[in-house]
Amino acid sequence: MKLLTHNMLKCNVKGVNNGYPLKIEVTTKEIRETEMNPAFLQGIVEKLEWPVFRAAAAQLGEEGLPEAVTPELLEQEDFLKKFHRALLEVVVVEGALICPESGRKFTITNGIPNMLLNEDEV
Repeated sequence: MKLLTHNMLKCNVKGVNNGYPLKIEVTTKEIRETEMNPAFLQGIVEKLEWPVFRAAAAQLGEEGLPEAVTPELLEQEDFLKKFHRALLEVVVVEGALICPESGRKFTITNGIPNMLLNEDEV
């Protein structure tokens, strides 16, 4: 699971009011290099919950992202490289996502989070 995915997921268990952001429990992570696309990064940044993304990146060992993103930063190659790495190259292969309210764990297997709910959770 990439942090791009994490930023968009929340716990939808019945009765949960605050299911975002999900906490990340990492068993295995990998760095999978991909080609950087500055235009994509510049466009996606406004769709992210930046504080959530930054905290998740730090939790996975990707330090040095700024507290806020400015238009000037989006033109700097060093920032774009750090952003790209954290957003698209760091992959949680095995682990879990944990609801901050209920504690419900959603497993991550082979990089895919299982967000399916049990019948009693719908």
